[in-house]
Amino acid sequence: MEDIVCISHLRWNFVWQRPQHLLSRFAHHNRVVIVEEPVADIEAIEPYLEILKAEKTTNVTIVRLVYPSAQPRWIGHGDPATQRVYNELLNNYLNKNDYERPILWMYTPMGLEFADTIEHDLLVYDVMDQLAAFKGAPADLQEREKTLLRSADIVFTGGMSLYRDKQSYNSQTHLFPSGVETEHFAAAGPGHNFEKPTDLQNISSPILGYYGVIDERMDLELLAAISQAHPDWQLVMLGPVVKIDPTDLPQAPNIHYLGLKNYEQLPGYLAFFDVALIPFAINESTRFLSPTKTLEYMAAHKPIVSTPISDVIELYGEVVRVGHSHHEFIGQVQDSLHEFSQARREKEKELLATYSWDSITTRMLQLIAESTRSLTLVESSTN
Repeated sequence: MEDIVCISHLRWNFVWQRPQHLLSRFAHHNRVVIVEEPVADIEAIEPYLEILKAEKTTNVTIVRLVYPSAQPRWIGHGDPATQRVYNELLNNYLNKNDYERPILWMYTPMGLEFADTIEHDLLVYDVMDQLAAFKGAPADLQEREKTLLRSADIVFTGGMSLYRDKQSYNSQTHLFPSGVETEHFAAAGPGHNFEKPTDLQNISSPILGYYGVIDERMDLELLAAISQAHPDWQLVMLGPVVKIDPTDLPQAPNIHYLGLKNYEQLPGYLAFFDVALIPFAINESTRFLSPTKTLEYMAAHKPIVSTPISDVIELYGEVVRVGHSHHEFIGQVQDSLHEFSQARREKEKELLATYSWDSITTRMLQLIAESTRSLTLVESSTN
């Protein structure tokens, strides 16, 4: 396994999700550099690279450009004001630390310039979201993605809908729905040993729980409808509020926004969910969504109720209840509160065995090795 340089639009120390699960496992074999988006700093005199070691994960280094700015602002990869200097400083860092022709692993097409300036053995694009559909997406993201899809040596997709959308651009496109660390979340299952977290102490059952980013994909009207229909049900929402105004969130005595919890804390909260929710709106930003949390809820054998997300229905429809309207969603929650199904649990075990992060990583590594051998043979034949 070669060194990996990963260009990411997500902060490593934000929500622990697909990039962290995969790359922390790749780091068992060799070094991984996470290239984050630049940070504006009103006190910086000149641009420089901030180098951080990832907590709890050996062989992972976080790199971000700190850029002087008169005022705090968001800066993304590909920004004309910063990209040239980022290319230069990052290449200096990689050369100094002997990162010779690494695997270049991309999560955002906005980092496309790095592929032109970093000499690499393999270009991998791991598509985890339809970024062009997100609120505030750069206008040129879609065209950049087409270029990246066509030029990548391997394309991985995090869901069936994404696979169908991307496969026509590259014959080396492979479906890898997100996985789960079963043991981590199984601890929240029946007979768990967790004490109730402090911020849940005064929240009584039944608890309908969700964790993850709370953003424009959330069906806020659904949350309000559940709250109004059943004041005795408690909605517990865990996660950061991003890209929407917190004042737009529905407020009620039985809706509780408890903020971001780290990955290690999640089972301790999941243990007290009576029903686990996937309450996303059905719109363009969720058309290609394949929520990682589905399997995590499943590992704890929690009843799961989802809105009609295509990938949830196609991959997990045998075990997840789906509400196609607010009224039907509420009815499915009602039924879940009184349901126990051994058959559902047996099917859950089959799905969990198929979609473990360890097995996904192993299969990805096999494809990387095969692609590397193929490219080496091509290079040898042309020399």
